[in-house]
Amino acid sequence: MFGKITAICLGMSLAAGTALSVSAEEAAPTVDLKRLSLETAQEIAQGAVEACRKEGIQIGVTVVDRNGTPQAILRDTIAAPITLEISRQKAFTAANFNAATSQLTSRADTPVGRVQGLVMSAGGLPIQAGGMLLGAVGVSGAPSGETDEACAQAGIDRVLDDLEMSL
Repeated sequence: MFGKITAICLGMSLAAGTALSVSAEEAAPTVDLKRLSLETAQEIAQGAVEACRKEGIQIGVTVVDRNGTPQAILRDTIAAPITLEISRQKAFTAANFNAATSQLTSRADTPVGRVQGLVMSAGGLPIQAGGMLLGAVGVSGAPSGETDEACAQAGIDRVLDDLEMSL
């Protein structure tokens, strides 16, 4: 399959009048991906819960890997059950767009914004270190999306130095 992709790329490149230059690193048949450990995902989630508790707010929080698959899910004692699904969708959206969901609100009423499972309101943040997407965190339950996002950021901030040092 790799040979077919290379041939197609070469053909497209030559058709466009440019030469295709592939370094040995780019031609590798596999790629190395960094992933959050379970412990780090849990620490991010716990940090978000603790930040919102300081504000007297009960939340649900979900940390997902870079593909949007949940790794850590917490719901504070009296947070509404719906906070879990909303936090998951915010985290999924942030991971798949590699952007804060607060930056996507203008796209909410577009065909992309209507894709089932996406939530384009504040409270979801990508988790990045060393210029690399590692996952995302979504928070739901605060009176405003801005507070959801602040709690999500607090969770990330709790581990960011360790993530940066490990890359």
